[in-house]
Amino acid sequence: MDEQAAKQAERQAEKEYSELRENLKRQIVETLAGLEIDVSAEIAVDREKGLPEHWLNNPEYIEKKKDEKYRRQVQDIVYRYLQYRGLDYSLQQKKNIIEELINITRGLGILQPILEDKTVTEVMVNGTAPILVERAGRIVELDIRFDNSKELERIIRKIVESVNREINQSSPIVDARLADGSRVNAVFPPVALNGPILTIRKFPDKPLMVEDLIRWGSITEEVAEILKVLVAARYNIFVSGGTGSGKTTFLNMLSNFIPKDERIITIEDAAELRINGITNLVRLEARKSANREAGLDIPIRELIKASLRMRPDRVVVGEVRGEEALDMLQAMNTGHDGSLSTGHANSVHDMMSRLETMVLMGVELPLEAIRQQIASALDIVIHLGRLRDKSRKTLEICEVLGYNVQTKQIELNPLFRFEEEPSEDKKKVKGRLQRTGNKLQSRLKLQMAGYELDI
Repeated sequence: MDEQAAKQAERQAEKEYSELRENLKRQIVETLAGLEIDVSAEIAVDREKGLPEHWLNNPEYIEKKKDEKYRRQVQDIVYRYLQYRGLDYSLQQKKNIIEELINITRGLGILQPILEDKTVTEVMVNGTAPILVERAGRIVELDIRFDNSKELERIIRKIVESVNREINQSSPIVDARLADGSRVNAVFPPVALNGPILTIRKFPDKPLMVEDLIRWGSITEEVAEILKVLVAARYNIFVSGGTGSGKTTFLNMLSNFIPKDERIITIEDAAELRINGITNLVRLEARKSANREAGLDIPIRELIKASLRMRPDRVVVGEVRGEEALDMLQAMNTGHDGSLSTGHANSVHDMMSRLETMVLMGVELPLEAIRQQIASALDIVIHLGRLRDKSRKTLEICEVLGYNVQTKQIELNPLFRFEEEPSEDKKKVKGRLQRTGNKLQSRLKLQMAGYELDI
């Protein structure tokens, strides 16, 4: 068989398989859609086997039994259909068909295996274009796409409804957090011009720790040890960086340096932080109503104010984007040393300007007063970046010295800066954080905490 004939045969086989899948999908939907899966008989069998009653009433156990029964029902439909049509498929092909149909009709369709892939950290669906995923910090285009917008809309609605939210033309944008902690953003037409958009940011089962960042070259062992001491000594630390630069991961690492006997309150737009070992931990999450109903939204700003009445030792704000920046700065300035937060910016200097703008979004204050507030609140600013080879690196660590009355600017003291090393491979970035030669000038907190460290 020549190459052209082989390609034609392959296309014909794909067409036949697609038709088979659609016919089977139609049959399964007609037979099982809306049908309550009754597993009382299966539960009765397990009861006779002696399984304890508390286990038999466990929702996870019941759901597992329903999944098993649904799988058997789909398998029965597939086998009978193939036998009726006289189609000869191998056992593996039958298993693949069954798995795909279960994903389409009960799971999240073609997204199901992608979401189950532990190597995938982000999923991007742009209408019916090929699906994009992030693996090891790099964007990869998959040879998978939705056949039509209707199927994608169905999947998005299923995801959104699972967290008791609603998406439609009158409320076309939804931000939500799934049960496993994954962050979801969905956008429907008419806002999305080329069809529904879905972005899912997954998080690893085990949160990334400082050892992971050292292994990947994001920071050095020396810097990690210094940051550990600065957190323990209650320096207020702010992490800046662009989208996808690793701010949340870095903040999570810093949070895990906090002494275990302190009372910590975390405040996030969508809960992502996972702090281990602290029992006196309060986690707060902002609430956004589906249709922006008056009085139902609970923004980060209100949560920061509420947190100060909870006797926190430290406040950790996942990210500041607007007027809540003022409340965060005031918290840092009113006895809650050791607090942490992040924000979007292109450099440490840019972050100072961005914070000024954020404060002005909520209140009219003289620029000088805002800069004084920022300078007195922040001790250390760490800037992260995503380089041309898609690797995430710590680019700069600066000490905030204070507000200079003469220049009317916030003075920064760069302590570490990323220095790129010459390399023949221009696509790969080599380099490391290097000391600038400047010394940490504000050492009072270190001394009060009993540390003697050469920074």
